[in-house]
Amino acid sequence: MRALLQRVSEASVVVDGTEIGAIEKGLLVLLGVEPADTEEDADWLCGKIARMRLFPDSEGVMNRNVMEAGGQFLVISQFTLHASTKKGNRPSYMKAARPSHAEPMYEYFMEQLWHESNLPVKGGKFGADMKVNLINDGPVTIWIDSKNKE
Repeated sequence: MRALLQRVSEASVVVDGTEIGAIEKGLLVLLGVEPADTEEDADWLCGKIARMRLFPDSEGVMNRNVMEAGGQFLVISQFTLHASTKKGNRPSYMKAARPSHAEPMYEYFMEQLWHESNLPVKGGKFGADMKVNLINDGPVTIWIDSKNKE
């Protein structure tokens, strides 16, 4: 399971011209699921994201996590995080999970993130053509993979 985190001062997602999720200060989480991903991967990733110190303290040092900063989460499913660009110029998405596995994992991830943080977790619409708007704060962008645990 892969996540691309962006610290934002605001973010929203629009589907078919209608805003379906929006947050103010917090983390935009782009989430990609692989076929081998399990609830264990989601649990580890949610714990890591909830506790990662990406928000500034009173001295401007990134020493506070999203809970301490009073933030929120916007989670967007994004199979393209598992793109392989090894051959040719057209990315391959063979490493991304099929919707029958990815959608339940996405839903589980959002529920688990709420349990880990007790903060609002908004989401996009799985499989939809979404327009994601954000103001990246910093900018701060972090890549996490549950298989590498780096």
